[in-house]
Amino acid sequence: MNPRLACLACLEREPVALLEATLWIAAEHDPVVEPADGLVQVRELQREISSNLPLLPLHELAQPLLRQLNALGFQQDDYHPLRPQVALMDKVLQRRRGQPLPLAILALELAQRLSIPLEGVNFPGHFLLRVPGADHLLDPCGGRRLYPVDCRELLARQFGPQLTLNAEHLRSASPMQMLQRLSRNLRQLHSSNDNDLAALVDAERVMQLGPAQVGDYLARATLYQHLDCPQAERFDLEHALLLTDDPLQRLKLGERLGQIPNGKRSIH
Repeated sequence: MNPRLACLACLEREPVALLEATLWIAAEHDPVVEPADGLVQVRELQREISSNLPLLPLHELAQPLLRQLNALGFQQDDYHPLRPQVALMDKVLQRRRGQPLPLAILALELAQRLSIPLEGVNFPGHFLLRVPGADHLLDPCGGRRLYPVDCRELLARQFGPQLTLNAEHLRSASPMQMLQRLSRNLRQLHSSNDNDLAALVDAERVMQLGPAQVGDYLARATLYQHLDCPQAERFDLEHALLLTDDPLQRLKLGERLGQIPNGKRSIH
């Protein structure tokens, strides 16, 4: 099956097959990846974790679940510079290291299988989890509880004190939003590791998974620029120009558009 179509089909299921969708994303980048093998690994994890969870009400088991995952070696990858393997689910299952988002998606899959209430939270810079109705969030990298003061500190560490915590930062994330965020992460990781063609695969998936932002068009335009595809670059810059309300950004986009040659070139 075409990995992209298989990934999108996972979103049409009830319930959504989120983790399987991430394995199909991995298969887009490596045809050797078999999503079925990853699902077998998850079933084995489910059995191991289920047998070690304490006898508590289901709504109190999210943190023990995350602690069990951490005890089994699933932790945030702190190696720098970061490589794409920290966001590719097959590699995360194999290495037991990854970014917060794929670790959260794994925890959500296990929680769903074990009937433990848990949802994703689209916190900027560090994806988080929440038991619906709880007064705190959970860090997917170990299960630490985060109250509002902790969230403010986390935000300040990543973006500086000028960014104020608001309700938008604490919104629940839909499966489609999680896949789009994962695709953005992979686009950046592949690009920073000098693999523009792989980054372009991720950039195109970002566009398919939901409303694109100005930054999405700019990121893809830069990839097309690196790949010497001026007409495709122009297309994305023009769309970014339509979306932005920033006068300075509009000026810079206009200047960049003026530098693109008019001759038609094929799109890679």
